[in-house]
Amino acid sequence: MEKLNKLAMISDEPIYLVGGAVRDKVAKKTKKLLDYDICSPMQLETFLPLAEKVGFYAVGVYKRTGTVKLKSDDVCVEYSTFRTDKYIDGIHSPSKVEFTSDIKLDALRRDFKCNAVYYDIKNKKIIDPLGGIKDIQNKQITTTRNAESVFSEDGLRLMRLARQSAELNFTPSYECILGAKRNAHLIKDISPERIYDELKKILQADSAYENQNGDEHYKGLKILDDTRVLDEIMPELTLGRDMAQRKDFHLHDVLEHSFKTTLYADKSIRLSALLHDVGKPFCKVTTGHFKLHEVQGVEIAKKIFERLNAPNAEIQTACKLIRLHMFDLNCETAPNKIKKFIVDNFDVLDKLMLLKQADYSGSTDTEKTCPTVLKWNGIIKEMKDSNTPFSIKDLAINGNILKEIGYKNEEIGEKLKNLLIACIYDPSLNNKTTLLNMCKINKSILS
Repeated sequence: MEKLNKLAMISDEPIYLVGGAVRDKVAKKTKKLLDYDICSPMQLETFLPLAEKVGFYAVGVYKRTGTVKLKSDDVCVEYSTFRTDKYIDGIHSPSKVEFTSDIKLDALRRDFKCNAVYYDIKNKKIIDPLGGIKDIQNKQITTTRNAESVFSEDGLRLMRLARQSAELNFTPSYECILGAKRNAHLIKDISPERIYDELKKILQADSAYENQNGDEHYKGLKILDDTRVLDEIMPELTLGRDMAQRKDFHLHDVLEHSFKTTLYADKSIRLSALLHDVGKPFCKVTTGHFKLHEVQGVEIAKKIFERLNAPNAEIQTACKLIRLHMFDLNCETAPNKIKKFIVDNFDVLDKLMLLKQADYSGSTDTEKTCPTVLKWNGIIKEMKDSNTPFSIKDLAINGNILKEIGYKNEEIGEKLKNLLIACIYDPSLNNKTTLLNMCKINKSILS
C-alpha cells in the first residue's frame, strides 16, 4: 500500500482502489492472498510513467481495454482506465471499449455492486456510485444492472457468482440467481482452463479468508447447482439430481451426496470427492442399479477432466481414488488382502482414507469415524509395529544385490515384487540373509 499511496500523491487525477480490496475492508474480512485493483480516468500513456516513478513495473499492457498489470516486490496491482464495455453474449473479453471520465459509468460495467465501491487513496474517502456498501453490510450480492444483461455479457461471471458468494458468505439475490440461470449455457463460451481454475477456487472457498465457517465450498457448489451452471459443466454428475439411494445408507440423493462428501472432504481431495460417485447415475439409468459404479465412474471422470483440460497428474490421482473408494466397504475383506492392497496403493493411501471418511460422513451427515478407516488404521499400526515393508525400497536387499547374484534386468523387478509380497505376509523374512537365501535356493521361488 505504501507505493500506491506514493502513486496517488504524485498524480493529478484521483486514483481509486476498487473491487475486492475495498469490499473486504468494508466487510471487515482479511484475505490470505492480497492483490489490488486500481483505476482512474487517466489513459495508460499518462499513468505508466507515474507508476514506474514510484517503483512499479509493467508485466502486461493491454491498450485496447486500458489495462496494465503491475508488480513491485510481492505486490500485484492491476490498473484500468475508467471505461464502458460492450460484449458479444458470453464472450469474456469486451467487443467494444469506450474510455470515460465518469466513475458511475465505470461502476456500471462491473459485475456486482459489492465490487463497484471505490476508495480515493489520496483523499481517503469512499465513493459508492451504485449502493454497493449496503449490499456488503447486508451480505448480499446483486448485479450492477439488470441481472440477465450482466450475465449475458460474460459467461465467466456465472462462475464468479458462485465463487464470490461462497468465499464471502454472501447470499445472491433471487434476481441474480434467475439471471444466471437463464444464461447458464454461456459458460460453454468460456475456455476450459478458466472454468477449471474457477471450479478449483470454489472447492477451496473456505480458505480464501481468515476465520471462515468451513462450509463455504459446499455453498459454492449449491449455487452452481441452483443456477444450473453445473449442468453445463458436468451433466454426468447432475444426472444424479433427485436420484434416490437406499435410505438405510443414505440421507441424500446421488447429487446431494456428492456435495455432502465434498463438504466433509479434506482440501486435497475435493475434486475427487465431488466425482467419486459420478458413475452412479449412468449405471442406474443403463442397468437399473449402482453396482460397479466405481469402474464406470473412472471412465466418466476421465472424460470430464479431459474436457476441462485438467493436468494429467490430477486426472490420474483422482481416477485412482474413484476406482478404489468402494474397496472393503463392508469391512469384510481379510486382513492379509488388505495389507497387500495397502502396499499396492501406498502412493494414494492417505488420500483414499480421507475420501472414504468423507464418503461415510456425507452419507448420513455423521462425525463418527468410518469403520473401514478405523479397521485400516489398526492394520497399518500392526504393519508398522511388525516392521512390515510398505514398498520395495523398504526391503533388506535391492536390485543391485540381485544383479550381483545373477538376476537379469527383466527378472529383478519381478523378483523384488514377489519378495515384497512374501514379507507383507511374514515381516520376519525381511532381513538380508533370509532374502538372499530365498533368491539363491531357487531363482523362481515366489514366482
